[in-house]
Amino acid sequence: MSVLGVGTRVAVRQVRPDDEARFIELARASAVFHRPWVKLPESSAHFADYLARFDQVSAVGMVICLREGGDLVGTVNINGIVRGCYQRGMIGYAAFLPYAGRGYMSEGVGLAVAYAFEELGLHRVEADIQPENVASVKLVRRLGFRKEGFSPQFIKIDGVWRDHERWARTADHV
Repeated sequence: MSVLGVGTRVAVRQVRPDDEARFIELARASAVFHRPWVKLPESSAHFADYLARFDQVSAVGMVICLREGGDLVGTVNINGIVRGCYQRGMIGYAAFLPYAGRGYMSEGVGLAVAYAFEELGLHRVEADIQPENVASVKLVRRLGFRKEGFSPQFIKIDGVWRDHERWARTADHV
């Protein structure tokens, strides 16, 4: 499991089984912070299911790590990868406390987007964001995504159908 991208302060690599204990610890500590935006695995069984999603073909799961010390600062994944005439994927991400708000996620998600374009050969990366998630909207704007639309009751998170804005960036706008 190699490093997929290296920035100034963080690196992005594939999530792996030996991340389980720290990932779960950070997910539990960040659960209130994440709601209602995302629900991360908080048990060994859920972490195993989470890892199983990432087949490196239709989905790639990554963690964002500090370059100094290697601690996990967040998670980022590219899901729903479609090849053929689409060449697109959906990006999802979440910061772990206590690292939120320090710019690590912008750098790490930027590295993941570069990986999607340069290594996976995708033409388009999309992000679906709940409109109230101001921090996430700011992050994708900083990375050059553009708002393309609004979908009511689009994704079921934590048992509730939630509205989402659709954001995207294409390889020719890198």
